[in-house]
Amino acid sequence: MEGSKTDQIEERLIEFSISVIKLAQCLPRTPPCRHISVQILRSSTGSASNYAEARGAESRADFIHKLGIVHKELNETTVWLRILGKIVAEKPERIVGILAENQELCRIVGASLKTARENLRALEGKRERP
Repeated sequence: MEGSKTDQIEERLIEFSISVIKLAQCLPRTPPCRHISVQILRSSTGSASNYAEARGAESRADFIHKLGIVHKELNETTVWLRILGKIVAEKPERIVGILAENQELCRIVGASLKTARENLRALEGKRERP
């Protein structure tokens, strides 16, 4: 994968969203699975689109806010995947693989969020000094 680190993360989020879309297409057409499909599609694709928004943030604080939304969407997706893993007998290995990528993306975004917050605090600390 070429490009900047942020390009690579965005591409991973897009690929992750695509894998969830494909999974949702294979789910049984029961009312519970339809409900989860809608929710997981929203949260997984929201992580990719919100990451793109974060990259275009107007300020450091805006970046942190938008990246926090990405982290929340990924966390929500984790829960939906865990629920699916418990109620869907078919394709369990597929769900496990998607869940593993989701958790890795959560760690990456969480670390980026922590760094961004620390950098903002450091910058604010420099401004306060006489």
